Amino acid sequence: MRAAALAWRNGVGALLAGLIGFGLLKGRSDVGELASPYDAVVGVLLLAALVTGTTAAMLLLRAAHGRPAATAIKEYRAHGGGSALGADHAEALRAAGALSKGVVLALSCTALLVTAVGMTWYGPAAKEPSVEIFTPAGARCGEVIRMASGLLTLRTDSGEVTLDLSRANGIRAVDSCAPAASP
Repeated sequence: MRAAALAWRNGVGALLAGLIGFGLLKGRSDVGELASPYDAVVGVLLLAALVTGTTAAMLLLRAAHGRPAATAIKEYRAHGGGSALGADHAEALRAAGALSKGVVLALSCTALLVTAVGMTWYGPAAKEPSVEIFTPAGARCGEVIRMASGLLTLRTDSGEVTLDLSRANGIRAVDSCAPAASP
């Protein structure tokens, strides 16, 4: 039983180390780049993966190396029916249970990590703040790309637009640009 537990512990540990170490699980570098509520969901998934992985590691270590506590002779005899062989069998059964649960939780941890990273890959990006500039020629709305020498360049639905701020009548921050009204 101990040999099987050691093999599973090493195998699952190598799998998780490989996934993380080789950068297979790499999405956006900042969860804050995701739109709400995807950012919160990814955070919860990562927390669940951490708790699940830690629990799996503890169970696999328990199965591989036994309980991290000294066992009194009285307790040893109580679990084994008074014989050393019976006590060893009872401990082997407990180790097998810990091994089974640990393997399931380790695979669940992997699934949670893959789901969280998949959401960072395919989840919608958070919208950049936009500004609306009012000029005598009309209002223009978009995301600020750059500003230099009194000229503001916006990314709009129709492409990049450069506006002279000295001719602007007003400017305001908006959450998103409303589509232009059709004539």
